[in-house]
Order: sequence, then structure tokens, then C-alpha cells
Amino acid sequence: MQGLKTIVMLIFSNVFMTFAWYGHLKLSQMKISTDWPLILVILFSWGIAFFEYCLTVPANRIGFIDNGGPFNLMQLKVIQEVISLTVFTIIILFVFKGQPLQWNHIAAFVCLVLAVFFVFLK
Repeated sequence: MQGLKTIVMLIFSNVFMTFAWYGHLKLSQMKISTDWPLILVILFSWGIAFFEYCLTVPANRIGFIDNGGPFNLMQLKVIQEVISLTVFTIIILFVFKGQPLQWNHIAAFVCLVLAVFFVFLK
């Protein structure tokens, strides 16, 4: 149960992370933030990232093996990276239209899924 809770929290944290890192680009495309000074864009992103951290930190604490969770640090990190790129790809395809998904992107994801397999291999 802790493993599933960790993964769900990481998924939601990565939604916030993706919007914190790239949401200002969409706002710029929509002509909403084109005149914002860089410091305002940074503060805007930090405001969103706060919610990412509110989920990521507890997810890692809950999921970490030394706290009773099922994952060691390497497993947590590899899971995080796969979730991050999966969430990023889904958001890019639906929010940033015109960003094509190419064969090499899919090949890279396959490699990441293999990384998860290998990090859990005994």
C-alpha cells in the first residue's frame, strides 16, 4: 500500500512540476505572460513548485525502505524519472500541441522502462 501511495503522490507531484517548469511557456504562447519580467515568471513557477514539494517530499519519505516503505533510494529515483517523463509527455501532447512524439522518444521511454526493470532485478 505504501508503494502505491508513493507512486500516486509522485504522479501528482510531477503534474505540478511540469507546469512549474514549462507552464510559463504555454502562458507565453497564449500571450498572457509575454510582458512579465523574469523574476515574476520565476516566482510564478516557485508558487506552483511549492505544491510539487508538498507531494514529493512525503512520497519519498513514505516510500523509502528505511521508513518502512518498499523502495531503496535508487528505486525511488528511477521510478521518479519514469513518472516524470511519462507525465511530461502526456502534458506536452495535450497542452503543447504541435510537439510531435517521434520514434526516438519512444525508444528512450523503452530504455527507461528497462531501467526500472533492471533496478528492481535481484
